Amino acid sequence: MAFAVLQATFLLALLSLRTYQGEVLAELSPLTPASLKISFNSQLQHLYLQWTVQNFPDHQELKMIFLIEISRIKISNVILVETYRTTVKPNQVIHWSWKSKLPLECATHFVRIKSMVDDARFPKLSSWSEWSSWEEVQAQRPLKPNALFVFPKDKLVEEGANVTICSIWGSNLKDIFCYLEGELIHGEQLDSHIRTFELSNVPFIRTAGTNFFCTEKPTNITNGIVLSVSHVLEEPKDFSCETQDFKTLSCTWIPGVDTHLDWSMQPSQTYTLVESFSGERKQCEHKNLCNWKITQELQETYNFTLIAENNLRRRSVNLLFNLTHRVHPLAPYNVNIKIIDATRAELTWNVLARGNYYTLLCQVELEGEGKVIRQANVSVKVSGEEVFSELEPDTEYQVHIRCADAGHFWKWSAWTDQKFRTPQAAPSKAPVVWSKVRNENGSCVVNLFWKPLSKHHASGKILHYNAITESLDKPSRVTVHSTSGLHNSMELRLDQCAYQIKVTANNSAGQSPASVIVISGDSGQEEVEEEIIRRTEDGFFVSWKPLPGDKVIGYVVEWCARLQDQSCDMQWRNIGPNTTSTVISSDVFRPGIQYDFRVYGISTERVASLMGKRTGYYQELVPSTNPQVAVNNVTSHSFILNWTDYSTLNQSGFIQGYHVYLKSKHRQCQPGFEKAIFSGDSVCKYDIKNPEQKTFTVEHLQPESSYEFLVTSYTHVGEGLNGTFRTVITPDKL
Repeated sequence: MAFAVLQATFLLALLSLRTYQGEVLAELSPLTPASLKISFNSQLQHLYLQWTVQNFPDHQELKMIFLIEISRIKISNVILVETYRTTVKPNQVIHWSWKSKLPLECATHFVRIKSMVDDARFPKLSSWSEWSSWEEVQAQRPLKPNALFVFPKDKLVEEGANVTICSIWGSNLKDIFCYLEGELIHGEQLDSHIRTFELSNVPFIRTAGTNFFCTEKPTNITNGIVLSVSHVLEEPKDFSCETQDFKTLSCTWIPGVDTHLDWSMQPSQTYTLVESFSGERKQCEHKNLCNWKITQELQETYNFTLIAENNLRRRSVNLLFNLTHRVHPLAPYNVNIKIIDATRAELTWNVLARGNYYTLLCQVELEGEGKVIRQANVSVKVSGEEVFSELEPDTEYQVHIRCADAGHFWKWSAWTDQKFRTPQAAPSKAPVVWSKVRNENGSCVVNLFWKPLSKHHASGKILHYNAITESLDKPSRVTVHSTSGLHNSMELRLDQCAYQIKVTANNSAGQSPASVIVISGDSGQEEVEEEIIRRTEDGFFVSWKPLPGDKVIGYVVEWCARLQDQSCDMQWRNIGPNTTSTVISSDVFRPGIQYDFRVYGISTERVASLMGKRTGYYQELVPSTNPQVAVNNVTSHSFILNWTDYSTLNQSGFIQGYHVYLKSKHRQCQPGFEKAIFSGDSVCKYDIKNPEQKTFTVEHLQPESSYEFLVTSYTHVGEGLNGTFRTVITPDKL
């Protein structure tokens, strides 16, 4: 009961106090702004206001509204009316600031304030106070009569910003002209001595800044500014961190454009790395790289913030990761190649070890002749090995190795490369050999030909070829003939044509298996009729009748161009015993060239016998020359044409026959001739279809008459080039 009485008494006292305070506030004078002080920062174009409230009651906090007016040049030119709401305490100094678009040096500013209480508890105080007195702000000293200035000075902005520039001048100056980067620019006249210029979306031009100046004519009094326009600071891109040794984290990023400006207006942007879990931060020395030391406690999770800053802006990016998921291993080292033999080699290497609990996956590539021919993946803790087999002898190889974390792949290490060369081995295949035999002054001349072994079969550089001749009549007579490895033929002069010849290729490691041929006195001398063949779309089709299967081990087709005064580039093809045709094609075949083909059967004794002759043109052309014709036995009624020296060989095609052309003033064709047009003239033409007929008698002529003739040869493509007609005059009758 006593407690209830005490509580009621306290509430009555509190109510009485509030009632008293309300009555006191109601009796107070309006709360008026007082002690208004104004300062400014020309660089930032800021006005700073501070004031107190007059007649403010003690022990109260009141919500208040302040109305602020700012005028420019003259009091009546109000440019800003702004409301400022705040809670005010007794004796509190109130602060407010304003940023001017126009540089403060350009014009005088005036400021005044009034206030009212905005507190529902005291509705009677919610009326505006009187205005404070106008306060004048001058950021620029009074101008001398001949003064000319441009503001703002030392202005730094980002490209794309809007900037207001002004020029002010003294009473003696009148004709003011202003230029932006050398181009005349027009502005807005604020009064007779102030002009402003609104630059919108200013571009970056150069690190030295953008030039703006004004000049008075005719005095040439000039003043100007350099407007420092910075590139916009970009957010770092591709921010990433990784470790190679679990001692250091390497963080990298793409910084974007450098915002450095000249005249010390702005250095290049700086980068700071902040790790939130540890609370540590580091100022980065490079613009795209920062190394972070990993603590011995081996913190596993990192939360980095990369901060980019310049004088105008700050940007940041974040990265959260587990350290074990960002391992970029160092390149393998101690790479060694051990040559086992000509076809095998063993590769060994080491990686940076972190104990048995950490495994790397290493990728091994074997490169030969410029391309990767084998790949293997090897799991490695400390060291790895890989054996290469089935290598080519005397071949250069290159091994590439790189490794990555096997548990959480992040990146491959850099490649480590190692070259090696396998040693030579004896050639693995006998040379492919062919021969041509001829008798000369009682001796047997054998021309041996062979095809160079492929790199795979040569197994090293061929130093020389050996031809071992063994007489079939005297087996004990064995001779070794040798020639350089650069040659692919050899000529042997033997006392007789009955020999077995073995040809081997030799390098520094040994000799190849032998290729064996046997020659006899009648080898290749068989009488065989030559046949003409035509080239098909695929090449020359050559066919033959088979020899009995138990007497032949294969066939050889040889071919060569038929050229005057030129040695033959002999080519041949070995064909199995069960094949009786082949198509010969070659990139060296040329139009207008005749090629001769020979087909040989190879007996079980390795003796070659001629089975067939073929000849043909890769592409027939018209004859390259016309016959040189002699005229004989001229009578009053006839004369004989003769071209027996004209060769049908070594032409651009097979000669099919001849055309005899005849012209005379009678314009009547002799028997056997037919009318034709030759080079636009009407002539008589006789067709000789036998290419071996090289004489022709022109008959049924008139005495004492002039005749013109021309003889041309032709192939199935056409006749040769047009020649010149020659004249024959028949004599009078005897």
